[in-house]
Amino acid sequence: MSERSSEARKTSILKDGIRAAWPICLGYIPIGLAFGVLAQKAGLSAAAVGLMSALVFAGSAQFIAVAMLGTGAGIAAIVATTFAVNLRHLLMSSALSVFLRGLRKRWLTLFAYGVTDESFAVNLARFREGGWDWKRALTVNHVTNAVWVTSTVAGALGGALIPAHALGIDYALMGMFLCLLVYQLRGRIYVLTAAIAGASAVAISLAVPGNSYIVAASVIAATAGLFIRRRWPRVAREKGAS
Repeated sequence: MSERSSEARKTSILKDGIRAAWPICLGYIPIGLAFGVLAQKAGLSAAAVGLMSALVFAGSAQFIAVAMLGTGAGIAAIVATTFAVNLRHLLMSSALSVFLRGLRKRWLTLFAYGVTDESFAVNLARFREGGWDWKRALTVNHVTNAVWVTSTVAGALGGALIPAHALGIDYALMGMFLCLLVYQLRGRIYVLTAAIAGASAVAISLAVPGNSYIVAASVIAATAGLFIRRRWPRVAREKGAS
């Protein structure tokens, strides 16, 4: 392969990856800015926000971690909760692994680092359609990663200019989670699981001091959801649940 054709192929891979990634990036920018503002208000510096975004790269886990930091939760509770939230990445990585056979470990490691819900959905669909390869998928992962890190740092820098308690910013985190919850309520099993989580969290928080109620309620709700799915599969199948 000539040098010119090799360069043309690299450019094509980069363009395809960016073209697939840009819708994700458009979604990441406002959420990243919001996260940066909230993290700054929780006491994190812009450098800490950037480091957190680069190391964790999981929006839901980062929002949860910041919320728990704001309430004074301990490190063990934060690590356990975010670990549980991110366990879904095992399933996503397993689903993508069938398209990455033979890839060297260093590339697999770099690829696995960049897997998110959004990049997983895009790459899995592209792999199944055909004409997609790991280099294009890797471009999607890391272009979105760069946009996420940049957006969160920009939000943290901008958050320093916003006075505390201004613009209802204290309510933003709660509103963000309520919005995320509403989007997940696609059937009765999801509503039941969410109701069990909420009731368990309130009951345990009234009886047990500290923030352990978050982890306990998550485990109880997840267990109950699994039990409901197996005991009453018709409830689980409603509106696309599997």
